[in-house]
Amino acid sequence: MASVMAGQLQDKVALITGAGRGIGVGIANVLVERGAAVAVCDIDGAAAEETAKAINAAGGKAISGAVDVTDPESLDHFAGRTISELGGIDICVPNAGVIGGRGFSERKDFTKQDWDMTFAVNVQGMTNTTDAVKEHMKDREKGKIVVIASHGGRKPRGVGDKGRGNAQHPYLVSKAAAIQYTHLLAMELGSYNINVNAVCPGRLWTPMWQAIAQNHKDLNPDFAEMTPYEIFIDQIKALMPLGREQTPEDIGKTVAFLSSDDSSEITGQAINVNGGAAFD
Repeated sequence: MASVMAGQLQDKVALITGAGRGIGVGIANVLVERGAAVAVCDIDGAAAEETAKAINAAGGKAISGAVDVTDPESLDHFAGRTISELGGIDICVPNAGVIGGRGFSERKDFTKQDWDMTFAVNVQGMTNTTDAVKEHMKDREKGKIVVIASHGGRKPRGVGDKGRGNAQHPYLVSKAAAIQYTHLLAMELGSYNINVNAVCPGRLWTPMWQAIAQNHKDLNPDFAEMTPYEIFIDQIKALMPLGREQTPEDIGKTVAFLSSDDSSEITGQAINVNGGAAFD
């Protein structure tokens, strides 16, 4: 079985945004393990370069670049470079995201900056990413687009958010938009043999969730004596039937499946990878 999985994405090329840390690195590593070459980018170009260096050092194939997903020209340039250097783009993973504007972890209520930042990156950045690849995929009449959304975009805030005010509203609404966009894009591109799906992660101990946990600690008296990581684990035990956190590699494995021929009849779906925390 391991050898079969190792070749699941053989000779495929994936473009992944937000691949300098966290979930993006996990996705890149799993896709490479399954046989793909990857083009990894991040607004922090040095971080993306480190991801690519580690993959190449381990025997995989990766290129990297500094890309601002809010800038369509930046994405178009990187997509063009990927096609030129790696031979095409079979898989696109719009993963870049933010939780809020600067100082998010210190606020109880959202600001205009939070709305502007989350929608610029999480929504417009996502559409900029798919725009950069979809004509190429349409010309080839094949492709897989896997949007990284969030289970927070498809349910009301859980009990773990009590006492935190409304600071996370912009993020949750932006991820609901990502899920809706997935449905719409799947309808638009289906006749071109392009599958479009979303993965909705639950709780992972990434820099993004560290900011959320710090926000809990600072603003909710119930958590004042706990460390951010203790808060994180406490919520997992309270909200997730499986009782364990997800990892970037867990998300990567689902992305790999949705990027493979095994998912050829799946499109327009949003799949929770969250230990059972949201059932809808």
